[in-house]
Parts: sequence; structure tokens; C-alpha cells
Amino acid sequence: MSQWIALVIAMAAACVVVITVVVLRQRRVPADDDPSETPDVIEYMTMMIGVIYAIVLGLAIAGVWEGQGAAQDGVMREAQALHEVSTRVQVYPPEVRDRIRADVDAYVSYVVHKEWPYMADHGTLSPKGTELLSVLRRDVSNYAPKGDLDAQAYQPVVDQVAAADEARTARGQNAGATMPGMVWFGLIAGALVTVGLIFTLQIRRSGRELLLAGLFSALIAFLLFLIWDLDAPFGQGISVDPDVFLDLFPALQ
Repeated sequence: MSQWIALVIAMAAACVVVITVVVLRQRRVPADDDPSETPDVIEYMTMMIGVIYAIVLGLAIAGVWEGQGAAQDGVMREAQALHEVSTRVQVYPPEVRDRIRADVDAYVSYVVHKEWPYMADHGTLSPKGTELLSVLRRDVSNYAPKGDLDAQAYQPVVDQVAAADEARTARGQNAGATMPGMVWFGLIAGALVTVGLIFTLQIRRSGRELLLAGLFSALIAFLLFLIWDLDAPFGQGISVDPDVFLDLFPALQ
């Protein structure tokens, strides 16, 4: 199911549930009931709970958005480090240069075409990708420089491989969901309480009040869905893509 279809269903379901409860509740309200008799303290508490929950939602969205940005930066560092390796080995002997570049191309091709879907499905890095990077590291580290140019390029190449490995480790840490279960419990419970407080205000069945109640519940559903979608930076929705690898290695598209 498409992420957008799931979002529309979730928002529509929230609207239907809230409006249905309002309509059913209104049928049980006595004819002489006066909505103006709602105590001021209930209105004040409803307002305060709504404000507190809005702050919590904002912090949650900021947290997952920051995680998304950090994941994107890590992917850019990894791709750039591998590109530097492929470029700096230009001064190596042809057989060594070609072998290292073949290692880089094999790793990048696997990451783009195989490991990205694997991360989306399993929330972790693939063993094959780790093995391919180990092969690259071994071929780079085992080469003994034979000239001044080789010696000058050797340490920077080793450092770039280490930088790629570090960025890959960070990518693995961001591959799965990062929001703790306790936070999700608080967000969902807060949503139920916040939407449930609508009924303490004794709203009527007028079109305006039903529209506002439905829109409010749909907004809460949308924000929760947004947090869930951003919580996995390499998931299927609003996710980090491997385009930066393809930009630096266009031959692998």
C-alpha cells in the first residue's frame, strides 16, 4: 500500500471516528442541556493539555527531522570518501589502481542496488556490504608504496577508506526506527486524550463544529503519521535515497 494512501486512510478514519462519537453522544444529550454551563476550569485544562501536547509533537517532529538530516549527511560523507579513494589512486600502478577502483565500484553498486532495499526491509546493514568494504580496506592497506607519489597518496587513501567505514557505521545506526517505544506510547496516549477532550466541551452537531472536530483529529493523525514516516530515514516513505552515490559514480546507474 502506498504511503499516501495509508495517510489518507488514517486521516479519514480519525475524522469518521470523532464525528461518529460526537453524533452518537449528541443523541443522548437531554434537550434542556446548556453547553454554556461547561465549567471554566474544564476549558482551561483542555487548552493547557492541547498546548502541552503540541509542544511534545513539535519536539518529536524536530527530533526525527534532525535524524533524517544526519542520515543524509552521513550518506554524503560516505559517497564522497569513496569518490576520493577512486580519484586519489590515480598515481598508483595500473594493476593496483584498477583493482581498488573495481572494489569501490563493486561496493557502491551493491549499496545502491541491493543494500538500500535491504535496509528498508530489515532496518540494518547487509553482511555482503560489510564484506565488500572489508575487501576494499584490505586491498588499500596491503599495498606497499613504491615511489614518492605512491607514498604521498597512500595515507590519504587509507584515511578516506576509514571515513567511508565510519559513515557506513553511522548509516547502520540510522537504518532502523530511532523513536523509543515509550515515546510512541506517550504520543498516542496524548493524541487520544487531546482528541477525547473535545467531548468535554459539549460541542453540538452543527456543521461548523463537526468540521472543526474532524479537521482537528485529522491533523493529529497526519502529524503522528509524519513522525512515523520520518522515524526510519531509510524506509519506504520520506526517506534518504542513494542518489548521491549515483551522482559521483554515474557509470553505475
